[in-house]
Amino acid sequence: MTSMKLVSKLLKFKGFKAVSLWFEGKGENDIVVAVKPHKNGCRCPQCGRRGQIVRTMPPRRWRDVRVCGRTVWLLHAPREIRCPTHGRRVEAPPWAEPGARVTYRLEYLLLRCCQAMPQKAAAQLLGMPSSTLSDILHRIIGRVRKGHSIRDLKTMGIDEISYAKGHKYATLVYDLDRSCVVWVGRGKARQTIDRFFENALSAYQKTKIKWACCDMSETFIGAIQQHCPNTLLILDRFHVVKALNNAVDEVRKEQWREACPPDRKALKGLRWLLYRHSATRSREDTSTLKALEKANQRIYRAWRLKDEFEQLWEYKAPWAATRFLKTWTTAAMRSRLEPLKKFVTTVRKHADGILAFVETHLTNAVSEGLNRIVRMIKNRASGFRDLDPFVDLIFLCVGDVDIPAQIPARFRTL
Repeated sequence: MTSMKLVSKLLKFKGFKAVSLWFEGKGENDIVVAVKPHKNGCRCPQCGRRGQIVRTMPPRRWRDVRVCGRTVWLLHAPREIRCPTHGRRVEAPPWAEPGARVTYRLEYLLLRCCQAMPQKAAAQLLGMPSSTLSDILHRIIGRVRKGHSIRDLKTMGIDEISYAKGHKYATLVYDLDRSCVVWVGRGKARQTIDRFFENALSAYQKTKIKWACCDMSETFIGAIQQHCPNTLLILDRFHVVKALNNAVDEVRKEQWREACPPDRKALKGLRWLLYRHSATRSREDTSTLKALEKANQRIYRAWRLKDEFEQLWEYKAPWAATRFLKTWTTAAMRSRLEPLKKFVTTVRKHADGILAFVETHLTNAVSEGLNRIVRMIKNRASGFRDLDPFVDLIFLCVGDVDIPAQIPARFRTL
């Protein structure tokens, strides 16, 4: 085995081979490997057909994965060819994207590192400046997602997230079947979500959406009903329960403000206890709440109504859930508790979306889980000044396209 063949095997060259090698740079920390395509050279970058060599271009370098703490550079003089279809073109190197300055292997490693760690740490690991890594990263993501369109969207989730100080928000659209983000837009107003339906989806794609899940925002509800009238709208169970918990807590606050100092001892520590689901409470907690029947009947009444409302999510028959909801809202309106009356008004307004849960048992839990990952991405970068780099990292980590998998398979080595 020749020394160059050994170098090609050690550096795992595939589709090309080493011709010569030398060290250069300060302290000879860089390894320069002169390479040439093997069997698949002189191909048109557009159609892949072989062409006649017209001339040899000046040598170019491509940065490769580091080896033993040394930066590896691939050196090659690309040739200009005459393609029968596209005319004169510079051949496409098999180890890199046409026009790129880094190899596929480095691109794959860079993408994997940026999925798992901050860009600064990834830059230190790969031995390059952070600004250079960021530039390469966003260029790769833009190249892969160029011309991408949403496909097979049947179950949609919509939510919003803050990405910077000063009330800067972004609207995220999820594919709940595949657990991924399919679209991100700036802002949370009606124009933002309208932009998604008008620009990102065709008329046929809108008809293919069967279910849509969101919170009780009029912005999202109105947009879904206008653009996808045949889609079944489900209001997220979490946000409904959150609104009920807030109403019960408002009753507690009112009683706390009205109570004299001695009576406040019986109300102390009730906030988080009232929030708990009946399945997670201990016997001691339940006894404490039952004692409110004598200590404070208004809070006791609110707690009992909250516990009774939990039965709604256990129904399987829509007609039974409808009957229960009607009975519960009537009892809540007779409770003489203003916060609960306001909640009943909201429930009656969105009754169809709430009862749709009984039929489908669909929630925005996937969206909330993805939101947690999105917040981790934001915290990892200590925030973003602009939305565009944030969107790129969202698509890299939880997008509907596996961006590292778009690198040719033979170069996906770590």
